[in-house]
Amino acid sequence: MIYLELFLGFLKVGCFTFGGGYGAIPLIRDVVLSYGWLSEEMLTYMIAVGESTPGPIMVNLATYIGSSQAGILGAVIATLAVVFPSFVIILLITALLKTAIKNKYVQAVLRGLKPCVTGIVLATGLYMVFTNLFGSVSVFNTDIKALLIGAVLVLSMILFKLIAKKKLSPIMLIVLSAAAGIIVYGC
Repeated sequence: MIYLELFLGFLKVGCFTFGGGYGAIPLIRDVVLSYGWLSEEMLTYMIAVGESTPGPIMVNLATYIGSSQAGILGAVIATLAVVFPSFVIILLITALLKTAIKNKYVQAVLRGLKPCVTGIVLATGLYMVFTNLFGSVSVFNTDIKALLIGAVLVLSMILFKLIAKKKLSPIMLIVLSAAAGIIVYGC
């Protein structure tokens, strides 16, 4: 039964996610919480880990959740389910791309999806910021340590931009946040 649940849950994520991994997070969250596979807090941790490891976050999360719920076979099933729709869609698109991309209705659909994806990514990012810094929506509990780390990271990004005249690498941000987490939470 768990294998079927993993397959159907992550097939749903793969079928209805637009805009890449960040766009998938709200749907993954809904699926994972509805099946009770992870708690909200554990899912947040896994999103952070999934983002800091190589590979697409959607695949990383599916693999981890599948593994935690049903071992290696569960990881394989969840991973295949989440990538299968994209695989099929890409095959179809490559076959039809030359004519479909010029179609005004296809262009209209793509233009309509852009703001939706932007809104989903923005809402997910804001939700994660607020819940990690200020607690859940129902219980307002400010995490001063998380606010401190967030402020240091934002300040680091701004100062680096002003001094070096370029953006701070995401890898460096991950390293800085990990070091700040060890210093703030480990001591």
